[in-house]
Amino acid sequence: MDLGVRDRRYLIVGGTAGMGFATAGVLAAEGARVVVAGRDAGRAAAAAERLGRGAGAVAGDVGTPGGAEAVVADAVGLLGGLDGIAVTTGTARVAHSAFDAADDEAWTTSFEDVLMGTVRGVRAALPHLRAAGGGTIVTTAAYSIHAYHPARVPYVTLKSGVAAFTKTIAREAGRYSVRANCVCPGAVETRELVALREQLARERGVPREGLLEQVMADEWHMDVALGRLGAPREIGELYAFLLSARAGYLTGAVINIDGGTDF
Repeated sequence: MDLGVRDRRYLIVGGTAGMGFATAGVLAAEGARVVVAGRDAGRAAAAAERLGRGAGAVAGDVGTPGGAEAVVADAVGLLGGLDGIAVTTGTARVAHSAFDAADDEAWTTSFEDVLMGTVRGVRAALPHLRAAGGGTIVTTAAYSIHAYHPARVPYVTLKSGVAAFTKTIAREAGRYSVRANCVCPGAVETRELVALREQLARERGVPREGLLEQVMADEWHMDVALGRLGAPREIGELYAFLLSARAGYLTGAVINIDGGTDF
C-alpha cells in the first residue's frame, strides 16, 4: 500500500536506532524526505547514511531546555519545512525504578527525559506544522500504561502523561489540520534488549534462542500472546502509517502494539 508520503518532510526524534530508525527506513523507502535526530552527531550522521535517499541528520537533546527548538530548527533548515514529527525517545534507565528506590533526582531525571522531551519536541514542531497547512505528530508511551508495574513507577507515571498530553494536543491542534497519535510499544528487540539477551546467555551458560522470551514470562511476568519480542520494523511500520496520509481521519488515538501483552 502506497502511504502517500512521497516528498513529505519528516523529523524522527530518536531516529538513529531501534524503532525510530525503523520508522525512518519505512518512510524513506516510500519516498519521503527524512531527518533523523539523536544526541550523538556521529551516530545520527551514520544513521542518515544508512538510510540513503538524501536523508539528513541533526544532533541535540530534546530532554534539555532549548534542545528541542534547536533540533527542530536544524531539521526544518534541511527539509525546507515540516509535515510530521515522531518522538520515539523517552526511556531513561532511572525511570525503571520501584517507588522506594526512586528519589527526587530519579523523578526529575525521568520527568525531563520521558515527558518533557516529548512536550518540547511537539511544542517546537507545531508552528511549522501549522505553517505547512497541517501535519502529523506521533508520540511514544508504553504498553505498561495499561498494565501497571511496580518495578518502573516513574516510567509508567510519566508515559501515562505522554498519552494524556497527546490526546490533548489532538483536541487542540485538530482545527489546524494537525493530527496527533500515541504509540504504546511492548517489549521490542532494540539494541539494549539484544545486548541483554547476549549477556544473559553468557551469564547463565545457555543458548540465546528463546532465553529472553523465557525471562519475560518467568521473571518479568509479561504474558505475551505471540510469545516473542517485537521487531523494530514492525513498530516502525505503525509509526509510518500514523504519520502518513493513509491515517487521515485518525487522531487522539492511543495504540498498543505489544504482541498481546497482559490482556
